[in-house]
Amino acid sequence: MSKFDLFDFNHALPIINEDTEFFPLFTQQDEDDMTSEELPEVLSILPLRNTVLFPGVVIPITVGRDKSIKLIKEAYKGDRTIGVVSQKDMSIEDPAFNQLHTVGTVAMIIKMLQMPDGNTTVIIQGKQRFRLKEEVQSDPYIKASIERFVEQKIKKEKEFNALISSIKELALQIINISPNIPSETGIAIKNIESPSFLINFISSNMNADLTFKQDLLEMKDIKQRANRVLEQLTAELQLLELKNQIQNKVRVDLDKQQRDYFLNQQLKTIQEELGGSTPDLEIEELRKKSLQKKWGKDIAFHFKKELDKLSRINPAAADYSVQLNYLELLIDLPWNEFSKDNFDLKRAEKVLDKDHYGLEKVKRRIIEYLAVLKLKRDMKAPILCLVGPPGVGKTSLGKSIAKALNRKYVRMALGGVRDEAEIRGHRKTYIGAMPGRVVQSIKKAGTSNPVFVLDEIDKVGNDFRGDPSSALLEVLDPEQNSAFYDHYVEMDYDLSNVMFIATANSLSTIQPALLDRMEIIEVNGYTIEEKIEIAKKHLLPKQREQHGLSAKDITLKSNIIEKVIDEYTRESGVRGLEKRIGALVRGAATHIVMEHPIGPAISQKEVLDILGAPVYDKDSYETNDVAGVVTGLAWTQVGGDILFIESSLSPGKGKLTLTGNLGEVMKESAGIAMAYLRAHAADFNIDFELFEKWDVHIHVPAGATPKDGPSAGITMLTALASSFTQRKVRANLAMTGEITLRGKVLPVGGIKEKILAAKRANIKDIILCKSNKKDIMEIKEDYIKDLTFHYVNEMSEVIDIALLGEKVKKPLDLSIKK
Repeated sequence: MSKFDLFDFNHALPIINEDTEFFPLFTQQDEDDMTSEELPEVLSILPLRNTVLFPGVVIPITVGRDKSIKLIKEAYKGDRTIGVVSQKDMSIEDPAFNQLHTVGTVAMIIKMLQMPDGNTTVIIQGKQRFRLKEEVQSDPYIKASIERFVEQKIKKEKEFNALISSIKELALQIINISPNIPSETGIAIKNIESPSFLINFISSNMNADLTFKQDLLEMKDIKQRANRVLEQLTAELQLLELKNQIQNKVRVDLDKQQRDYFLNQQLKTIQEELGGSTPDLEIEELRKKSLQKKWGKDIAFHFKKELDKLSRINPAAADYSVQLNYLELLIDLPWNEFSKDNFDLKRAEKVLDKDHYGLEKVKRRIIEYLAVLKLKRDMKAPILCLVGPPGVGKTSLGKSIAKALNRKYVRMALGGVRDEAEIRGHRKTYIGAMPGRVVQSIKKAGTSNPVFVLDEIDKVGNDFRGDPSSALLEVLDPEQNSAFYDHYVEMDYDLSNVMFIATANSLSTIQPALLDRMEIIEVNGYTIEEKIEIAKKHLLPKQREQHGLSAKDITLKSNIIEKVIDEYTRESGVRGLEKRIGALVRGAATHIVMEHPIGPAISQKEVLDILGAPVYDKDSYETNDVAGVVTGLAWTQVGGDILFIESSLSPGKGKLTLTGNLGEVMKESAGIAMAYLRAHAADFNIDFELFEKWDVHIHVPAGATPKDGPSAGITMLTALASSFTQRKVRANLAMTGEITLRGKVLPVGGIKEKILAAKRANIKDIILCKSNKKDIMEIKEDYIKDLTFHYVNEMSEVIDIALLGEKVKKPLDLSIKK
């Protein structure tokens, strides 16, 4: 119903079909006549949510509450008399007795209908007013004791008759000028003779709020009630007349617009037939949109110039679509349009902690950025580069940062990008020219300050079409990206408010100049404890949701998750762990569908049945049974790993043989280790002649896997010293570090990944360079509490720690016996 419409008779009309008894819309019965009827002491009370029932008025209501349905059905079987009271608060679903108005209306149930949609519709007629006294029962529905609502008698006087006549006249005027009210309604109002029913009927159907109608119901003086109704009708008539005036003015304006549009369409058709240009409807639309943009004067001038150029181009020409696309891009770009940052640091911490377990360094850096931005407001966004092995959550971390900052999120995959135009765009003169992917992503985000993830920045290639890494230099330089130039846009675009987050697996392939522009944050692998928590909080719920299972269908205990980690995965991240958990969930789903559920808690036997035999056996890494075998720690692109350095002596002429697919750096480390051992043979009580009469063979198992790096220096030297002295290496010991000819131990990288690999292999003692102690301090103490670290500076310290037994007083007899 329109705000200006007085009556809504549709809800008051009965629903007619073959089974419905016809009844009149109103009875024209004086309220004085109805109050003479006997009033029961206790009534069943039906609360009404959005209407007020007046005496004599017939309305249909839809009953939905269980209590109300039970009340209606019992009353319909009995005398069909109920009490109808409006509730004070419409939002309450099940109102109590004290939440009802005190004055209501006795109603008679005329008809109860079961609707096709399952709802129950009841047609009721108001009889007389009553006042609630006290509640008799509250369940299954409200019953209350009532008393008659005493009203003042109607005095038949000229003033009152004139008042009723004015009400009827105003109502008829409103009906006549309201297009939504049928004319038959006026005839019905003319035929109403009872003054009290006329007031009740109009009060029930007028466009007023429930509070106003309830006030009318509670008025004892009918003359006062009539005056309030007259005031409301007068206000409604004035509003309705004003509405009609406004509509007439709008209709005249629309008629003129329609006429202009019709003439323009005719002109367009005529010009197309003559081969001329079409009317500039698209141009006008672009001009209107440009007025709403927040760009500067230089951009506005450039856009106007390009728009004028478009208006001079024949639409049939190929340049027309090129120019049109260019202007539409300028319109779609979010010039100086920013999303509002959320500076609630506690909320940001909660978002980051909820989405990612661990990664404390990254989270702390984001909170620092938010804190400074909150204080300064115009801080240039940093260029963060998250470096770490696959599967540790670098890319998904970008989404969490966007959520924490309340910014838009866009991602651009750089893996395999070889064309510079992918970054800077093509010039408009080329066929099929397009803007660069940076500008396209900003357009997609719709704001000038999104969180922009540059994924796999270390895998950018280059060929004869240019070097994309060099094109990224301007994008990722905080001092230059405030005026980023795209070849297609031909205008400087401000990227200084964009928060760029680059991801990479290795820094070695990133151009040094590009690397210098970014803030490097290492995202190392997870410990077993962290992986267990990640599996519980993230991986298992995600897999259950993807496979249609719930927590009651499958759960994984910590020891089961640890078994999967130890025996079926060998990685720094959790991508492989997620696949294994997915296999367990699929196995549980299969058993459920085949009606052979395996129970919510997966056992070790069921893990073996679903995943098969263990892929990795950590027992083989625990002991070094013979002299000359040393366990080393290595870094790989998928995390840390352990490797064995094996050395053996055989009769010969002092030849050094290296096998195991070693790189140049590892070969040099072997040569340095051999040279150092020869130079310090006396320190280890090794007969120098042994170097001339015995060949040395160093082998690194897994010969099909390429290996390189300086980290195996001290491992190779320990293996050689063990072979020449025949002292075994301590069990459960691993080491990593670079050596020099002087016997110095140098620090190496990838310490956290290497420590995780050592812990997976059940290694207890680790030898490191003292300079690597700072890397250990960044790891939580709880994760390394079972490990013992030996920090060294000299190779002699490594030999003393690693080799079992005391130094022999004389050289070992390794001579060839005849």
